[in-house]
Amino acid sequence: MSRAQELLDAQGARFAALDPWLPGRYLLPRGEPIMARIPGGEAVAGLVAHTRHEPGSQQSLWQALDTFELFPVVGERPRTGMDALLTAWRAQLAQHGAPSTDSSCVVMWPSRDVEATRTLLDHGFAPLSVLAVRPPSPEPEAPNTKLSGTVKIRRAGPADLDAVVELTLAELDYAALVGASTRRPNARELKRGSAGVRLHAGDPVWLAELDGRPVAVAECGWFDTERHEGGHRLRPGRWAYVNCVSVRDEARGTGIGRELMAVAHEEFARAGTVGSFLYYNPPNPLSSVFWPRQGYRPLWTMWEVRPATALR
Repeated sequence: MSRAQELLDAQGARFAALDPWLPGRYLLPRGEPIMARIPGGEAVAGLVAHTRHEPGSQQSLWQALDTFELFPVVGERPRTGMDALLTAWRAQLAQHGAPSTDSSCVVMWPSRDVEATRTLLDHGFAPLSVLAVRPPSPEPEAPNTKLSGTVKIRRAGPADLDAVVELTLAELDYAALVGASTRRPNARELKRGSAGVRLHAGDPVWLAELDGRPVAVAECGWFDTERHEGGHRLRPGRWAYVNCVSVRDEARGTGIGRELMAVAHEEFARAGTVGSFLYYNPPNPLSSVFWPRQGYRPLWTMWEVRPATALR
C-alpha cells in the first residue's frame, strides 16, 4: 500500500469517528500535487486545484475570480500536517505568481475537526462559510414572535420573477458584508437568469406574502450526489438544497422565515430526501442564529484567505 493511500485511509477513519454525517470517502480532484514533512520526517500530501472564473459568471458572485483550493491528505496529523502543507503551499503560490487581487486560497475541512482550526487561523484563514446539513425530521423549533397581518406562503412561478430577483439581490447585498459573496456589476442579470431557470423548471421556490406583498423567498432545488460537482462532501443520495432565503428588513424577527422554511421542509420530507443542506456565513449575525434553530448544523467549514498572496 502506498503512503498516500495510508494517509487517505487514516484520514477517512478519523473523519468517520468525528462526524457520522460525513461521507465515507474523501475525493481528490485533478490538481497539482504538493508534499511536505512534519517534524520528525513523516510525509503528508495534498492536491491544489486552481479555478479561474470568468468575470461576469455566476460563480464570481460567491468566489474570487482566481480560486486556489487545497485538498489536504494529512492522515492522523491534522494540526502539524496542515501546518506543513500550508507552509509549502505559500511557497508554491509565490513560485507560480498567484494574483494579488480578486484571488483566494480555500480549504474545505470537516467542521468538527478542531485540531486543524488553530493551524488554519495561524496561517491567516477565516471561516467565511459552512456547509450545513439537516436530517429529514429534526426536533421542531418552538414558535416565537407571532406574525402580524395576513400571511400567505405559496409556490412561486414565472410570473413572480421580479419579486424573486429583488429579494435574492437583497440577500446578496447583505451576504457581501459578512461573507465571501461579491456584488458584481452584472449581479442583477445573473440573478434574473438563474431565478428564471428555476421558476420555469418548477423547482421548489416559495414566496411569503404579508398582506399581499412579497416579503420573503426560499429558493431551493434538488441535488443528486451522483450528478453534481461537490456531491462527494455529502452522504450519497438525493438531497434538497436551500440556495437562498431572504426576508425583507421590516419582516425580520416576526417568524415569517421560520414559517417559510417549515413549508419547505415538509415538502423535502415528502420527497424522501436524505436531508437538506445549505451554505451560510458564520460571521453573519442573522443566519448564524437562524439556521441552527431550523435544525441545521455545520458539516464542512470553508476556510478562506483573500487575496491568495495573504496566506501566511
